[in-house]
Amino acid sequence: MNGKRLYAAVAACALIVYLGALWNGFAFDDVPVVARNPLVHHLDGVWRAFTVPYWPITLISSLYRPLPLVTFTLDGLVGWAAWFHAVNLAWHAGASVAVAALARRWSGNRAALLAGVLFAVHPVHVEAVAMIVGRSDLMAALFALVAVYLAVERQSVGWSALAMVAGVLSKENAAVAPGLVVWAWVTGLAPLPPRRKLAAFGVCWIVLAIAYAAARWAVLHRYAGYTTNAPVFMGQTPLTIRLTALAALADVARLLVFPLALRADYSPLERTAVTSVLDPRALLGLLIVAGWGLLLALAWRRGRKVEAFGLGWIAIAYAPVANLLFPIGVLIAERTLYLPSVGLALAVGASLRTLPRRAWVAATALVFVAGGVRTALRVPVWRDSGSATLALLEDAPLSFQGWTYLGWEYLEARKPARALAAFKRAGTLYRGDLRVFLGAADAAYTLGQPRVADSLLALADRACYRCADVYPYQAAAARQRGDTASAAALEAHAARLRALPLGH
Repeated sequence: MNGKRLYAAVAACALIVYLGALWNGFAFDDVPVVARNPLVHHLDGVWRAFTVPYWPITLISSLYRPLPLVTFTLDGLVGWAAWFHAVNLAWHAGASVAVAALARRWSGNRAALLAGVLFAVHPVHVEAVAMIVGRSDLMAALFALVAVYLAVERQSVGWSALAMVAGVLSKENAAVAPGLVVWAWVTGLAPLPPRRKLAAFGVCWIVLAIAYAAARWAVLHRYAGYTTNAPVFMGQTPLTIRLTALAALADVARLLVFPLALRADYSPLERTAVTSVLDPRALLGLLIVAGWGLLLALAWRRGRKVEAFGLGWIAIAYAPVANLLFPIGVLIAERTLYLPSVGLALAVGASLRTLPRRAWVAATALVFVAGGVRTALRVPVWRDSGSATLALLEDAPLSFQGWTYLGWEYLEARKPARALAAFKRAGTLYRGDLRVFLGAADAAYTLGQPRVADSLLALADRACYRCADVYPYQAAAARQRGDTASAAALEAHAARLRALPLGH
């Protein structure tokens, strides 16, 4: 199989298993970031995207991802949800082909086809591909792959830097690209550049880091006081956070190697905090790290450069979202494994390339069929927020997020009594997210229960007293439903919060 046919086959695999996404609408984060985001629905959003946070109004305002917003704005010129999803499929196909291209460069055609197919149909990617907002992961991965290729194989400082810039402006985790390039040099996949060029790479990366940090600060500095730690980390010590993150590696390994069970949320009651190094979950995490280290050592000793590089890629790409270096907004999220899984695909493709032909064909076919079927069956879960909510409650019944989403769905359906019950259920599971109490207050106002609503707003303020900017989004949703009294009450409460002195 020549290169063009190989890449066409990989792209076809990536598209076939996700065809069902073309019938998906807007689910969960797609709604505020895309469907109801005024920026996306005006052409000036193409340049305004570089001056605003990724989220329009939300707690998680510490994100700066202008390039996905630019593409959403361009997609908005067409307007159909199917078009947004079609563009996602194109980005995923491009990333799959890029994985195959790297594997072909370093390991030959057999490794390229297997690696490309494995990446194209891996079920852990469904959340990133089937949700429109997952495009940030797709774009960041593709640009990181291009940056690595241009630096390692072409030794191009300028073009590689340009790809890195596009990557970090798509999603922050693309900042691992320099680490991946250095790891490729360490493993000997390509000769180390001359000293002057090596210095040029280093200086370029430092300049880019400073420029990116300055641009990010200019847009996000007003949100510097907000915390975005995962709910399970709230009130926990740094040691507990690291032990909990260590225990989460068992889920990460399972999702990469055997992704049969998938879920949209790993909430505090589904994955509780680990407080002792002797906790079996922490010990299992250590065992996962030891197993990874053993595989890396074996690959290194046997001169299996690509396998060693792939294993290292997993660790480097996952490091920014692992909660081991610093805590982030989620304990585990399947979409965060999109870029790390590139390393798995490269390592598996390289390790199986020497199989007898029939065994190799069987392995490739098994990967496509098993992974493709699981992926295709998972795609409809993201049809809309209602479908995703029902799946979340089934997968993780103790997830407060699932009950929160159910409350919002009931509000949209003009069933405030049921919405209030769902929000109260969410509040019994977790009390640290003000959006739970904010939604409940909205429902209570709609039901004509202002005293109940005021008590719920007090709980919301206790969860985050500096988060007045979140109230207008709930108020806008109420006004859109026609609940103007609820909207006015929420806006008035937000105004009182803003008038309070800092630290009140």
